[in-house]
Amino acid sequence: MPRLVLASGSRWRRQLLDRLEIPYAWQSPDIDETPQPDEGPIALVRRLALAKAQRLAETWPDHLIVGSDQIALFEGEILGKPGDTTTARANLTRFSGHRVRFVTGLALLDTRHGRQRVCHETYDVVFRRLGEDEIFRYVEREKPLDSAGSFRMEGLGITLFERLEGNDPNTLIGLPLIRLCAMLREAGLDPLG
Repeated sequence: MPRLVLASGSRWRRQLLDRLEIPYAWQSPDIDETPQPDEGPIALVRRLALAKAQRLAETWPDHLIVGSDQIALFEGEILGKPGDTTTARANLTRFSGHRVRFVTGLALLDTRHGRQRVCHETYDVVFRRLGEDEIFRYVEREKPLDSAGSFRMEGLGITLFERLEGNDPNTLIGLPLIRLCAMLREAGLDPLG
């Protein structure tokens, strides 16, 4: 049985974790993701990442549970998943020619030893100037309705950008692997061990 558990239903996060070639199980946690009053973006993603991991703690004793959560920030506004094509198009229209910051919370819960590690990573996307027709075509082709920021970096979303800025491009997809590897090593699970 794997010692590692991913607290996520996201196929994109599973694809990222697959790259480490560590056996793991995954389960989608059911949590309320509503921001608390006066909760800032960093506090929000850190709280939700830990809550996702904690939700699975009873089911997975003696495991390392990874939780992650991501939001997009634009002009101080926290943006979640668009949910529909109209919102996705409106978001991309607003983002055209501007910078959007993504904040990803990451938690590692060690249920065997009762320890937790929580952090966050940021990654910036600078959008090129986008025309209405290309926004329409992009949303129709990729349907990024379940992605914070209304695009998928792992797909055609790359065509929308002028540049990317940050330490770990995996942060943009929702699972900062560089930081996760460091946390796993601290917890005694070396990805190259």
